[in-house]
Amino acid sequence: MFRSLSNRNYRLFAIGGVVSNVGGWMQRTAQDLLVLSLTAGGAATGGGLTGGSATALGVTTALQFLPMLLFGLWGGMLADRYPKRKLLFVAQSLLGLLALTLGVLTVTGVVQVWHVWVMAFALGLIACVEVPTRQSFVVEMVGRKDLSNAIALNASSFNLARVVGPAVAGVLIALLGGTGPIFLINAVSFAAVLGGLVMMRASELTTPEPVPREKGQLREGLRYVLERQELLMPILLVGFVSLCAQSFSMSIALMAGEVFGSGAASFGLASSMFALGALGGALMAARRTKPSRKLLIGGAVSFGVFQIVTGLAPSYPLYLLLLIPAGIALISVNTSANSSVQLAASPEMRGRVMGIYVLVFTGGAPIGAPLLGWIADLGGPRAGVMVGGALTLLGVGAAIMLSKMIGRRSHAAVRGVAAAAAGVR
Repeated sequence: MFRSLSNRNYRLFAIGGVVSNVGGWMQRTAQDLLVLSLTAGGAATGGGLTGGSATALGVTTALQFLPMLLFGLWGGMLADRYPKRKLLFVAQSLLGLLALTLGVLTVTGVVQVWHVWVMAFALGLIACVEVPTRQSFVVEMVGRKDLSNAIALNASSFNLARVVGPAVAGVLIALLGGTGPIFLINAVSFAAVLGGLVMMRASELTTPEPVPREKGQLREGLRYVLERQELLMPILLVGFVSLCAQSFSMSIALMAGEVFGSGAASFGLASSMFALGALGGALMAARRTKPSRKLLIGGAVSFGVFQIVTGLAPSYPLYLLLLIPAGIALISVNTSANSSVQLAASPEMRGRVMGIYVLVFTGGAPIGAPLLGWIADLGGPRAGVMVGGALTLLGVGAAIMLSKMIGRRSHAAVRGVAAAAAGVR
């Protein structure tokens, strides 16, 4: 289960990632609570849940992921052109600076909603480069043999942080009287991942030759994916699932505060229960040597079903329990799709392929989050969650049908070109 950790470079990467991910989830929790507090007329330091705007929360999520929708393909192209370790160091430094800025604004009591929105958009811009670079950097540390294991361990690290981060954030917000210190703590946490990158041994990385700058590289990446169903189907499926996945995480705050009347600490517990399921699913995925298409589709269907079921939960304890299998289902989709795509992509195309993958993985949030936030404002949080589940189920069918249709057209086009070439000869 933990075989990738025998690799020194990956071990440094994983340790830094755990610390930074905990800080990141603390900030995500604090950011949601800060927006709800500010839109409910609370103090600028944040901390309240009741009466905040779901639409404003959806806009915050959308702004954080909108840059990926607009510029994500360029980020993947940069990952192919430049050394990934250097790109990651610059990106992580900038992310730490953003956290520090938001923390200072909040602690000094001058923060406003538009400040949070600007910071969320800036974070998204940096993520356009950081995420595909980080994803495609894993194989350079561990090689193809242990890639699936390393991806699953990354997901385990991410979701361990998701268990710990929101719970710690909820307690610290209650103890410290606001969200500002959480952002400052997250800024400090970036030192761990930066230190790990510095201490890596470059001689032990299997770094491909950088792709020289040429015209048409973005179109080449898109064409590469469209012509390979083993890439197209998981990317489409992840795109449809992620359309509602980000809003489901956002809805946990709304369900905890508006439906069950819980405070910040209880909201952190709900987020941690969802992450606990995801952590268990990621550890199970680490034991598998190859990704499974059945697991990919089954996980997506299960996530849609559990979204609907959690929206119908009659009590808070039952809601918490149902979040666990929902987390298992979602992480099964993510780890299977990520491994499938990276293993199917050639080294010189991996950055661009992962740019497309991350684009559809995060690009749905600017559409799904405001839409489902608006539905939650109109019909209540339960309605938003259940509509999201129904859309996920429809998306699974759409992904399967679209990948088959596009695959047939691509094969027909290839056969037509081959026939024309044979006729010329």
